[in-house]
Amino acid sequence: MIEIRPDDVLLVVDVQYDFLPGGSLAVAGGDEIVPLINKLATRFRNVVLTQDWHPADHISFASQHPGKAPFESVALDYGPQVLWPDHCVWDSHGAEISRDLRIPHAQLVIRKGFNRAIDSYSGFQEADRETLTGLAGYLNERDVGRLFVTGLATDFCVAWTALDGAAGGFDVTVIEDATRPIDADGSLEQAWADMEEAGVERVMSREILG
Repeated sequence: MIEIRPDDVLLVVDVQYDFLPGGSLAVAGGDEIVPLINKLATRFRNVVLTQDWHPADHISFASQHPGKAPFESVALDYGPQVLWPDHCVWDSHGAEISRDLRIPHAQLVIRKGFNRAIDSYSGFQEADRETLTGLAGYLNERDVGRLFVTGLATDFCVAWTALDGAAGGFDVTVIEDATRPIDADGSLEQAWADMEEAGVERVMSREILG
């Protein structure tokens, strides 16, 4: 059993309607993790949420690249970019955090991807690997302990957040059954391999909840 300490943080990544069933970029089974995240959150004094938040003409949308389809890749100034269906457009229903996520004591919502020219999977920094979100500064100023990461999707925003957290010196654990993957072209296997190499721990919720 893992004992959750008062300074530990639950990080809930992108539990938004566009990533849930019926959304424009739905993650299979994404709705299944919401009750589990709610239960996990009762064990944590500190909870932080991330929220994908794009302008309607965001560079990661396939609709902005004539002749390209969703899930194709293009080369951008900061490197390769997977093109996505339009999703999490700011002030849209799809961008809203699920109302079924009941964590009234969550203290911070970090919005990411609002810069039209840069995508942002990670809660810590955008895809140019230079533009910071401020999350690390917040966590360092709060002098927190371990980070436990949940949310959507395992192989993209969860993994990038976990990897950047580890690179920033945080002790990071992904709660595997409180995430769901997209798993495109081996992305899930690669994400777990990258996280293992970076020292990110991998646990199941029962190891916390009993």
